[in-house]
Amino acid sequence: MPAYVYEAINKQGDVFNGKISAINRDEALDKLREASITVTDLNEEKGKNVKKVKGKVTLTDLSLFSRQMAAMISAGIPVTQSLQTLSTQTANAPLAYAITEIAQNVEAGASLSDSFLQHKHIFSDLYCSMIQAGETGGMLEKTLSALALQLQKDKQLKDAVKSATTYPKMIGVFAIVLLIAMLVVMVPIFQKMIPDTIDLNPITAAIFSLSGSIRSRYYVYIVAIIILFFGAKYGLKTPVAHRLWENNKMKLPLIGELISKTVLARFCRILATLLNGGVTAVQALESAGPTSGSDLINEAVSKAIGDIENGRSIHESLQESGLFPPMLISMISIGEEAGTLPSMLDKVAEFFEEDVASLSKNLGTALEPISLIAIGGVVGTMLISLYLPIFQATTATGA
Repeated sequence: MPAYVYEAINKQGDVFNGKISAINRDEALDKLREASITVTDLNEEKGKNVKKVKGKVTLTDLSLFSRQMAAMISAGIPVTQSLQTLSTQTANAPLAYAITEIAQNVEAGASLSDSFLQHKHIFSDLYCSMIQAGETGGMLEKTLSALALQLQKDKQLKDAVKSATTYPKMIGVFAIVLLIAMLVVMVPIFQKMIPDTIDLNPITAAIFSLSGSIRSRYYVYIVAIIILFFGAKYGLKTPVAHRLWENNKMKLPLIGELISKTVLARFCRILATLLNGGVTAVQALESAGPTSGSDLINEAVSKAIGDIENGRSIHESLQESGLFPPMLISMISIGEEAGTLPSMLDKVAEFFEEDVASLSKNLGTALEPISLIAIGGVVGTMLISLYLPIFQATTATGA
């Protein structure tokens, strides 16, 4: 939605500036008139750069902001005043800047949800949908509290997955550095110790050749690594690579189950949060599908929405895809019949989140010895290949 910058005069005759979101100029003028603002100049904001303040807004920052705003609204403080206060108290610069602009837009007559939508680089579609539902249903405080909880759970899931993969990444980097150091420093020393008359085995010959190539044409390898890095970085973002990853990531050994349960936990938690916030089942599914973290789940949910709109139950519609485990389908069925679907989804989400925490811990435990064995195998093979010609030379000399 476009933003319009205006100049206006208040009741005291003071000139002030502001900004408002509207579909077009006429709607912007109507909103300002409804807010009893006398406009002297109004222009569409051109070349807007939503990232005027550099920096990253974390899930913790958003969760804290949501809790603080919920507390202030609960205390009876108006929304605009709450936003203005939080903009000065928020330590994160990009978030503080966004809150300031949101407060200005709301004060100028824009709706709270429209004002949040102007900062989608910070506030996700789910966040904006929840704000809209809370604003429309008159339960903004409850909605913000639910958002804070959802963001906190999301962070816990991400931390669990990150902790499971940190050690293998460190081991991988160490192995690459060690391998390069051996090829550049150690291999030439061994090469000088081996007489030219010794016939090298294929592995040793390959190691000597690679070492010499790296030392004499290192710039070629540096360029190749840079090309591979950026090629992989941008290649993985192509539609074909993205689709391939989405279709197979939940089937991968070791990490497939972890990814699957992470996606299902997020889907259940978001769906429960939206339903608790007063959003209809169809609207909740429309938001929970894309934000689940899986294209397959999103497609299954999109298909299920069509069935639900035609009169089918939620659990029957979701069951057809085969992506949702029987336990989840059963809990949704019970929740639908008992009218307690949000609480049932919360329980399932907690179950999956506990499973994710356990799987991530077990994954880290399993990957540690595998990583060490892999490094030992590479280093051991190289050392044996280097020492073998020396033993051959010693044996030949002794004979």
